[in-house]
Amino acid sequence: MPTWVQALLWGTVAGAALVLGSAIAWKWTIAPKVVSSIMSFGAGVLISALSFDLVDEAERGGGLWPTAAGFLAGALVYVGANALLTRRGAKHRKRSNGKQPSEQDKPGSGTAIAIGALLDGIPESVVLGLGLVSGGSVSAAVLAAVFISNVPEGLSSTAGMKKSGRSAGYVFGVWGGIALISGLASLIGYASLQNAPAEMVAFITAIAAGAILAMLADTMIPEAFEEHHVLTGLIAALGFLAAFTISQAGG
Repeated sequence: MPTWVQALLWGTVAGAALVLGSAIAWKWTIAPKVVSSIMSFGAGVLISALSFDLVDEAERGGGLWPTAAGFLAGALVYVGANALLTRRGAKHRKRSNGKQPSEQDKPGSGTAIAIGALLDGIPESVVLGLGLVSGGSVSAAVLAAVFISNVPEGLSSTAGMKKSGRSAGYVFGVWGGIALISGLASLIGYASLQNAPAEMVAFITAIAAGAILAMLADTMIPEAFEEHHVLTGLIAALGFLAAFTISQAGG
């Protein structure tokens, strides 16, 4: 299979996990503690992937300074964009407990939530394509981390969308569109950097990593803590350990 097809395929598969989580939440009412537990696990998984399969690999491939600069840039860009979206009604886009505003409460919030969901998902997809540039194949640990974390993201956010009165067309349009865009983002990440210097690959990889960590702190961890704060740390640690085990077994 051509490498560019792999980039498109795996990015789409990872994005499809958002649709899976969304479908579960739309079909069934999931207990808030279950949602927060799954979100905690997903956050731990992503933190592990950031530590061992993104930032560490970027530093080894392109050096400390490109990695550090990219990581800081990614965090700054995400936080800035998220702050703008927060003002437009997307602050609670991953919350499942009814905090999301309806279109009547906050006109334009539907668009802001959709853009926010896209902002959250694109960095995760880009790193899948970048993995094909630096390693020649998609990292099983990163793919598993993105897929596992996307399920609770789609689940929690859709539960909140449903409670705020969003239609099925809106909900599945958002997540289906993001799944397709995720595949394209992975493809673009691969195609645009396949002949780039190692320092540039490290810089872009670290940008994505910094954005993902900022996303975790701003959106996933607050939802994870919301209902199940007593066990949030333990469940996140189990997610971290699961992803670390996959990474070591794959290495």
